[in-house]
Amino acid sequence: MATRTITASLETGFAVVNATERGHRFESDEPEDLGGHDIGPTPYELLLGALASCAIITVKMYCERKDWPLRNVTAKFTHERIRPGEGETLGEGGAGHTDRISSEIVIEGDFDDEAKKRLAQVARRCPVHRTIERGVTFVDDVLIVDVAD
Repeated sequence: MATRTITASLETGFAVVNATERGHRFESDEPEDLGGHDIGPTPYELLLGALASCAIITVKMYCERKDWPLRNVTAKFTHERIRPGEGETLGEGGAGHTDRISSEIVIEGDFDDEAKKRLAQVARRCPVHRTIERGVTFVDDVLIVDVAD
């Protein structure tokens, strides 16, 4: 079983420093109009970046395995929150809205019709996409520590 861990800590305002077990560090934040300092991507932008990166890497790996002539691959992912009355039904559990993630993946190369069909399937089935699509089981442990002045 593959395990990945991110450790995050609050810096100033809403800025958060994220660190991976392998030593990578990056910041996330909220935009200024939401009270942040806009020094990094928002949590939803990080989620979209994970999906886009995974789709691109999956296509690249698949093409390398098949020895297919991939020239380039780009991805654009968009998150929308659809409120009731905007042409959508409520999300599961009646959450009051539906979250929708849309993607546009552009794969450039000299592919036959069968390869094009397979690449379209592969691009939509990257591991991060499948994880979100299947649903996630959260195991949350929230510790509250009293700090005396």
